[in-house]
Amino acid sequence: MQTLDEDGTVDPWRRRARRTKRQMPLWQELPLLLIVAFCLAVLIRTFLLQAFFIPSGSMEDTLLVGDRVLVNKVVYDVRDPLRGEVVVFRGTDRWAPQVDEQPDPGFTGQLGRTVGDLVGVSRPGEKDFIKRVIGLPGDRVKCCDAQGRVLVNGTPLDEPYVVRDSPLDVPPNPRECRARRFEEVVVPPGQIFVMGDHRAVSQDARCQGPVPIDNVVGRAFAVVWPSSRWNSLSAPDTFEDVSGPVTASTGAPPVRPTPGGGVVLLVPIAGALTVLARSGRWRPARQRRLLP
Repeated sequence: MQTLDEDGTVDPWRRRARRTKRQMPLWQELPLLLIVAFCLAVLIRTFLLQAFFIPSGSMEDTLLVGDRVLVNKVVYDVRDPLRGEVVVFRGTDRWAPQVDEQPDPGFTGQLGRTVGDLVGVSRPGEKDFIKRVIGLPGDRVKCCDAQGRVLVNGTPLDEPYVVRDSPLDVPPNPRECRARRFEEVVVPPGQIFVMGDHRAVSQDARCQGPVPIDNVVGRAFAVVWPSSRWNSLSAPDTFEDVSGPVTASTGAPPVRPTPGGGVVLLVPIAGALTVLARSGRWRPARQRRLLP
């Protein structure tokens, strides 16, 4: 329907605007679409979701080398971690980074890594780890009972995800994680006790100490690559039987703002902007590498 002026003629400005919009070539539209998509990916990666690469076998057979997991970075703005959840966190000074000697990738390789990190598909940084939450603040964690099981607040854990456990005949050593047995640890306020599923090789809280909840980046909730290993990462039922103190860092679950919506991978821009405005814990973009 055409818009007519008072004299009955077509408005020339509107005609030119329609012609300009109709004749805009693809080579002009495509860069704009790519810029919008890139900016949206950076927003999602920074505040909502991020894919992490698994470089070691410390979580086998739950996670294998080369897997990519999707991490929810806002769930712990609503609540604290729960027992049995798989979390990504920044290690403290006691957590030794893995030495990974790689050849200089050159300018092109560095550029590719930078772009990949911005959109959340590159390898993570050297002080990031992925483990399973075993104990919460105030919990008493030790090993072992007569059957060689870990106990939390006196309740033994049946852990079907542990395929390769540490040997029972190795004497406990607080400086090494080789032994299955370790003395009782009372998890300090505001911290969590984490362990890898492949106990024979995992370097975890047994020898490197608990992790502050504030260091947790997010919860790994799904394996997204390779496609043959698509699977969710839910908390096992064995933790439902554990009783005892479940206190957060302040003695009660913190009240935090609920972030806006957004679903896996494709998140509406409105949801992303809502999180930007309401999220309680923003973190700057940085490289992520998950260690054993």
